[in-house]
Amino acid sequence: MDWTWYLFRFDGRINRALLWQALLIVALAAGLLEIAAQFIGILAGTRSTLKLGIELNFDFGLDDLFKLVDPRTSHSLAADLATSILKASGMALFFWIYLATAIKRLHDRDSSGWWIVPFFFVPGLYSQFSDLLPNSTWMLPFSLTVLVLWLWGLVEMFCRPGTSGHNRFGPDPLLDIEDSSASATSPAQSWDQQREIEFVPPSASPPGGMHVKRGA
Repeated sequence: MDWTWYLFRFDGRINRALLWQALLIVALAAGLLEIAAQFIGILAGTRSTLKLGIELNFDFGLDDLFKLVDPRTSHSLAADLATSILKASGMALFFWIYLATAIKRLHDRDSSGWWIVPFFFVPGLYSQFSDLLPNSTWMLPFSLTVLVLWLWGLVEMFCRPGTSGHNRFGPDPLLDIEDSSASATSPAQSWDQQREIEFVPPSASPPGGMHVKRGA
């Protein structure tokens, strides 16, 4: 598999399994990044203990992305320069991987990549700024709409199968897997015995020990 296309490009289609795989890859990378940030904090004296753990998040752990546009929390992200640079680099990488894999998964559902806006950006921004919205009953429909969009995106990308066969975004990724597995047959299965056996026609002469009596 072309990992550069898989993790960083936006064209083509991927199936559910590859999107789940990308989620696991990002979770592992985010866990290692968090451990590195904690080590930096311990060396800088801002932390005293090390906390280990890996967290699965269906938005690839990009909560801090929406904090960047919130003046109330953006200044706290820059408290430690080294840790902030490390987390910002990781966040940019994870965000790109999320967009690349999620958009290809939407293509597999024969949907435009622009559906990432209501499925990801709208719920994320609402979660970040919901405490600033007025606490009244007329906000309930808006809150339910955001929740439905988030659940819809979750089911659409992580649960539902892709469209069968070719669509406007490319070939079916499951058909490519089936074709590659069918072509990778073992030598024993692909051996044609008829091509290996050489049939020699019988000699026209009589077998040994048999002859025609002359003069008879």
